[in-house]
Amino acid sequence: MQNATLSGKALLLYALALTVSSMALCGASPQEQPARPPLVGAERVHVVARGESWGTIGGRAGVTPAVLASRNGRTLKSPLRAGDVVVIDNRHIVPDGPILGESEIVVNVPQRLLFYFADGRLQSHYPIATGRADWQTPLGEFTVILKEEEPTWDVPASIQQEMRLAGKAVRKSVPPGPTNPLGRYWLGLSLDAVGIHGTIAPLSIYSFATHGCIRLHPEDIEELYMQVTDGERGRIIYEPVLVAYDGADVYLEVHPDPYSREPDRLRRALELLDQRRLTPLADLSEVAAVVRRAEGLAVPVTALESCQRPW
Repeated sequence: MQNATLSGKALLLYALALTVSSMALCGASPQEQPARPPLVGAERVHVVARGESWGTIGGRAGVTPAVLASRNGRTLKSPLRAGDVVVIDNRHIVPDGPILGESEIVVNVPQRLLFYFADGRLQSHYPIATGRADWQTPLGEFTVILKEEEPTWDVPASIQQEMRLAGKAVRKSVPPGPTNPLGRYWLGLSLDAVGIHGTIAPLSIYSFATHGCIRLHPEDIEELYMQVTDGERGRIIYEPVLVAYDGADVYLEVHPDPYSREPDRLRRALELLDQRRLTPLADLSEVAAVVRRAEGLAVPVTALESCQRPW
């Protein structure tokens, strides 16, 4: 955690380096917000139903189970019972999307969320499972080249080898049905051997668990499948640090770095605040605390006393 917890002296030096440009910003407005909400999700109360757990609730809401338990003053070892009341905060920052008039699928790997934009406006978002650290989801632009209901899984040779090494029965093909890991819907992408699909293992959602594919809850992939058309464009991005401003508060969202691509998340947070002209409004000590916790949720980091004023 060394990079995520720079010393107070280092943080102060970096803040001073930004001050030259920031002093003039107290009389300027922050970057204008795009024609879409800066945040999704909300704080709400959930009554636990029979059979629910920290894992099922967190995976459905898009919150790491350990974070969900901790925010409720409990641990993963604390059992949930039907009728228990759990407070869920699943606020997340929306990554930059397409310009107005364009449609796009945006997948942010560390955030473990998929966003669907139609005509440049956010239509829906879903928690997902992405590739594990040793079998990463590829990044970059793609197009949807195939839509298929009740798909057959043609098992890649690499996964067959994994089955063989694990002492499992090697399967070359899995027909549609309740044992097919792809679920009922498949969106084939132009990226090699990668698709967006459902699952028969919903507890894996909101984790890094796949062989590179993007996995959704069964009901979510059905909804997305009905919205997306052949030839739809998309991007898979890697942004463990996100910043947003809703006109009243500055928000910071920091995730773990599963692929070790953003080793200094504190510096990245400070850079994003500066780029968006939000440094004068932020409490830098709170920024450092949010980076250190890396809960993966949008947290307000607005300074109690800042140069904020009606713009």
